[in-house]
Amino acid sequence: MRSSSRKTPAPLREVRRQARELLAELILEAGGGPGGREVDLVAEMAATCVKLLRDQASLADIKILNTALKELRYAFSVFARFRGVRKVSTFGSARTRANDREYRLARDFARAIAERNFMIITGAGGGIMRACQEGAGREHSFGVNIKLPFEQEANEFIERDTKLVTFKYFFTRKLLFIKEADAVVLFPGGFGTHDEAFEALTLVQTGKTDPMPIVFLDVPRGTYWKTWDRYVKDHLLRRALVSEQDLALYRVTNDVAEAVDEIAGFYRVYHSLRMVGRKTVLRVTRPISEQLITRVRTEFADILGPDGVVAEAALPPEENEPDIAHLPRLVLDFDRENYGRLRQLIDLINREG
Repeated sequence: MRSSSRKTPAPLREVRRQARELLAELILEAGGGPGGREVDLVAEMAATCVKLLRDQASLADIKILNTALKELRYAFSVFARFRGVRKVSTFGSARTRANDREYRLARDFARAIAERNFMIITGAGGGIMRACQEGAGREHSFGVNIKLPFEQEANEFIERDTKLVTFKYFFTRKLLFIKEADAVVLFPGGFGTHDEAFEALTLVQTGKTDPMPIVFLDVPRGTYWKTWDRYVKDHLLRRALVSEQDLALYRVTNDVAEAVDEIAGFYRVYHSLRMVGRKTVLRVTRPISEQLITRVRTEFADILGPDGVVAEAALPPEENEPDIAHLPRLVLDFDRENYGRLRQLIDLINREG
């Protein structure tokens, strides 16, 4: 019986062999070794790009992927130099004027959080973005700008800075805002501010990004975010469209000091999180007592499986993070569903740890 599979013509096999050799040379020239997961992934990306031709992708689609890849590569290189510094992404109206109370609020917050050794990420434009970068200062600022037909030029506090990145697409820009953030702070704003607010909440709620503080900050006696919070409780929580525990994912406040403490306090004991197989690994800055571990097992039994929680050293799959290998770990049998409760667990560790 004749096989239905067809052999690749010899000339095409030769082209593929030459392409593989050329790719290997390019990887070595760029500083990659002959092996390693990074090299494998870069080779896989190159193969994916070639398949666009096989799929007869349109020129427009190829342009989108090409631009997105170039933008992200450059942005990753900019942020990589500051990998060890915690950062806060801030959002708010570009139309806020310099004499508005919200402008002064944003400037004061940015100055205060910079004094706690955090850096600020803004959209690099005017209004709240300008206020935050004025407060934090150029040294503590990143600008993640967007090309628009009517706005926006980078503000004078970040223009021509090496930490300013400009994107063509919103989706690549939005990725950087969340990927690089250790916290998110939202000031009163329009559609874009609410877009970023719900995106940040959704990503944390579903575990698609690591737990982090999300703070809604308004002027003293302001009602902007209080009204939003009431809407969430009256129309989302009451109809069970979100759960009670999801409310633990954010904080509404009119006080700059409270906002700063919410962010800095989140990293008081908790350091970071990593999923290793079915295990959820919490890296902490100091050993956790057996008494507190027992309390976690008891109070959070509803989200923990049979293995509960145990204290361990770094796990073998974490060996690619040698700079934090010394940190103690809590290894959780977490259900990976109730991230509001996970946030409450982290809060307990920060308070009592």
